[in-house]
Amino acid sequence: MSPAKKPAAKSSASKKAKPAAKKTDKGTKKGVKKEALKKSEPTKKEAAVTKDQPTLFDPSPKRAGAAKKPEAKVSSIRIRLSAFDHVVLDEAAAKIVDTAERSGAVVHGPIPLPTKIRKFTVNRSTFVHKDARDQFEMRTHRRLIDLTETTFKTIESLQNLSLPSGVDIEIKMG
Repeated sequence: MSPAKKPAAKSSASKKAKPAAKKTDKGTKKGVKKEALKKSEPTKKEAAVTKDQPTLFDPSPKRAGAAKKPEAKVSSIRIRLSAFDHVVLDEAAAKIVDTAERSGAVVHGPIPLPTKIRKFTVNRSTFVHKDARDQFEMRTHRRLIDLTETTFKTIESLQNLSLPSGVDIEIKMG
């Protein structure tokens, strides 16, 4: 029985030794990581603001906006108008073209697109007289306006524009 006890003692001793070695390995790795992090963080002296970097209270012209930046430009805007009444549609298109030209954008249009015609056929009577029918149609008139070289002023003036009711507007920027 004594030989059986000796191997058991060896195995328990080896089990205890391995976890201790793992803990020291992990501890040293964590220690190395902490030291690396400490090295990458700048000290208070290194974090001092240089002359090239303006602060919140820096009165230099970089921060104050003394030098004007050029206006951000949107490459193009495509406006699709649609309405049942062509007169109202043409008035809305004329207003959009006028405001866009006043803001300095280059305008292409209004370009008339094909009119969509939806036809409905209805029986005149409810039960008999299949030959007696009425036909109705809805015409949807459409216009396309392309604006190029637009600025923020163009977009702002188009948003403040009041157009007649009955005109559907789709705007695509890009």
